[in-house]
Amino acid sequence: MIIGLAALAAGLFLASCTKPTPVYEFPEGEERPVGPSSSDPVSQDPDNPSADPSGSPAPQGKPCFIWIDAAANSPDFFSGTEKIERDLSRAADAGFTHIVVDVRPTDGDLLYKSSHCDQVAYCGAWVTGGYLPQNWDQSFDYLQAFIDIGHELGLKVYAGFNTFVAGRSTSLGKTGICYRDPKMAALVTQLNTEDGIKDAMSVNGESGAIFFNPVHPDVQQYLISLLVDLAAYGKTGLDGIILDRGRFGGFQSDFSDYTKAAFEKYAGLSVANWPADVLPPGHKSGVASTKHFKKWVEFRAKVIYDFMDAARTAVKKVSEDIDFGAYVGGWYGSYYDNGVNWASRNYSTSTYYGSWATPQYKDYGFAELMDVLLIGAYANPGRVYGSSEWTMQGFCKLAYEKAMRGPRIVAGGPDVGNWDAEDKYTQTQENEAIVNSVKACADACDGYFLFDMIHLKKANQWKYAKQGIEQLNK
Repeated sequence: MIIGLAALAAGLFLASCTKPTPVYEFPEGEERPVGPSSSDPVSQDPDNPSADPSGSPAPQGKPCFIWIDAAANSPDFFSGTEKIERDLSRAADAGFTHIVVDVRPTDGDLLYKSSHCDQVAYCGAWVTGGYLPQNWDQSFDYLQAFIDIGHELGLKVYAGFNTFVAGRSTSLGKTGICYRDPKMAALVTQLNTEDGIKDAMSVNGESGAIFFNPVHPDVQQYLISLLVDLAAYGKTGLDGIILDRGRFGGFQSDFSDYTKAAFEKYAGLSVANWPADVLPPGHKSGVASTKHFKKWVEFRAKVIYDFMDAARTAVKKVSEDIDFGAYVGGWYGSYYDNGVNWASRNYSTSTYYGSWATPQYKDYGFAELMDVLLIGAYANPGRVYGSSEWTMQGFCKLAYEKAMRGPRIVAGGPDVGNWDAEDKYTQTQENEAIVNSVKACADACDGYFLFDMIHLKKANQWKYAKQGIEQLNK
């Protein structure tokens, strides 16, 4: 999650007579995590087998968000407004109330106007014929088109912003500011690998997204400048901004000399054996029995909290009415490896997670900074219902409790295409899971969130989302 945005190959899918086939893959290192598998039928609540999945009617009008990934949808949307109108009409007809349109893809270039960064030249997408570039005409105001068409259909329009990404390398080439500007290349994250501390461009440069070092103030100021220009679209109707990948690039990030000095200053100590006194070389997940582990976890949470605070302030200065929010993975119990505490400052993390959280860790919960918090409830199709992590309903319920009413809206839901890694569910079961996920998730928090529009399009599953939303608003 990604945000926790954990590793498993993920893809977006075309419809077929049985199971969908891949048409898009996320960057290496950015795959969706996978929790415990389950053989529970999708129509049954594993905590209460006799429960009626439809439950009691939900309040009318709960918000329903759908994400629109830039690269995956680029074959349709880079060519003009015709298919944007078609698919936003489908979303509105299904009952979605909010769209989140990705305008800073994982290479870090932009699908909106800014004087601080180049606009996107192309995105790679899996189409008939393979993984191919989808060129974008930079004279086409992509974001404004979504704003205008979305508002005509009664939709709220939010911009999705991949935050700490600096560039991307694929079989199509290397794109992003870290490959164009040596000064920005010097700010990419330094990774604590089994073979020593290495520049991310040398480790991930063959395939995948390159992250900046979130600790460095030059990185934070650069990203805030991009957010200020994005917030200016609030004057032409943009309703909100959602930060994705507002985090470190995993537990191996960042181990630069700059971050070492910043941590020592924050903690009031000197690290004698770097990085082993913080994390063993190559450590990627879980608690480490090192001298400074818990303080390191606390420090990283403060870094992200401070950035979110500064970013919110900058956005609200441009447009007070624009919503500021974040997308995060619902797996809070392990999300600390990304340096993020998305709970409320009033949630005592160390009381429940004392193996990795200090008493001060709660001070850097950023829920109160958010107007909207989108929760990736990325369980598999057999785990719609439940009260624990790695069930969709449980992810949403626990996130709602941890956020403690900090955000105005906490909405969660599934990744409806990358959720069956073991290929154990039939297409019928997956369709039923989409229907049931809406009410299960939205009743456990403030609303529903579905990733990604490409899934519904390619597998022709709009009617299942619509059926679920109709049950929610029955």
